[in-house]
Amino acid sequence: MEQRNNVRIWGLEGMDANTILQAEKTGRCPILAGPVALMPDAHLGIGATVGSVIVTNDALIPAAVGVDIGCGMIAVQTDLRADALPMELQPLVQQFGRSIPSGVGRGRDTQSSGLSDKAQTQRAQAWMDAHPHTLTDKLRETAFAQLGTLGSGNHFLETCLDNDGMDGEGRVWVVLHSGSRGVGNQLANQHIKRARDQKQGLEDPDLSYFTKGQESFDAYLYDMLWAQEYAYANRELMMTAALEDLFAFVEGGHEVTRINCHHNFAAQETHGGRTVWVTRKGAIRAQVGDSGIIPGSMATGTFITTGRGNLYSYNSSSHGAGRKLSRGAAKKQFTVESLNGLMAGKAWNSDQAQSLLDEHPDAYKDILAVMEAQADLTQPVHTLHQVLNYKGI
Repeated sequence: MEQRNNVRIWGLEGMDANTILQAEKTGRCPILAGPVALMPDAHLGIGATVGSVIVTNDALIPAAVGVDIGCGMIAVQTDLRADALPMELQPLVQQFGRSIPSGVGRGRDTQSSGLSDKAQTQRAQAWMDAHPHTLTDKLRETAFAQLGTLGSGNHFLETCLDNDGMDGEGRVWVVLHSGSRGVGNQLANQHIKRARDQKQGLEDPDLSYFTKGQESFDAYLYDMLWAQEYAYANRELMMTAALEDLFAFVEGGHEVTRINCHHNFAAQETHGGRTVWVTRKGAIRAQVGDSGIIPGSMATGTFITTGRGNLYSYNSSSHGAGRKLSRGAAKKQFTVESLNGLMAGKAWNSDQAQSLLDEHPDAYKDILAVMEAQADLTQPVHTLHQVLNYKGI
């Protein structure tokens, strides 16, 4: 770790200069309770840097939490061994696509008479009833329809194998990445605009903040905490559907271990004897004993980790490999042929390869280098490699 201008940096050698400059702007924000911690997967974001940890005194920056409030990962280790999976997994990709809709703005068919659709609708309704929130009728309909859906971009569902077996092929895992969907996005953007409208004279208006005692602080906190719960539940519902699909596909299996963690969120924690707000934008909590999920790309697998409780990072670690190319640059630079080559031997939605070029594995940093750079933040427990990837389009 090195410190520059109120920013603690892990993986400095692989860090883009503009990413550091953006984090330094955050480091000059007047509400900070300590230096910004920059994870080795960091890259440019809107306002706050993706891959940053920000501690504040009685204040919250809506754009630092981001527009996908509560986005994160869920992973389940099953009792299935590698030899339980058939050679041909492509039909399972199609089944996942039916049970777990993906795409921008897409929700479930809440009127479907299919048994699995009805079950998911009932689960979603039960959650909505148990977690009431002040929403417009239209936004409530969106929240209900999208609860249990994947979204797009870098959101995905995978079937993986760990390296725990004698032959290196151990247990079967299901790993999923998603967040608060349209409702989280709309709530976040409302508050980000409201914060910017305060015209606080900051270097970057997207670092605008609300402070405790403001009505706007209370309103944002109310929506943010609910959206974080929604995102957590969204992953839980999708995992339930995915496990049902997997176990039906192989005619057996049970869940052994489950991990569900946010990586775009804010929470009150105690650091240095003080109660502060910790905002992790593209970072996971990594206290001693915390289980974490750190994915690479759609071709490079995932690490299941346990936190080391590093005080300088505010008990945090990276949330993944992190982008090294923007989506636009990736689409211009990479080809369908190269993506097909890197995904050889895996089941995936290859018929949509052209639309997935922005998720090309080479658009991401080397996950092994990221893990090496944060060896003092988190420790790998399982190394997973995917045999199936269902990506949101």
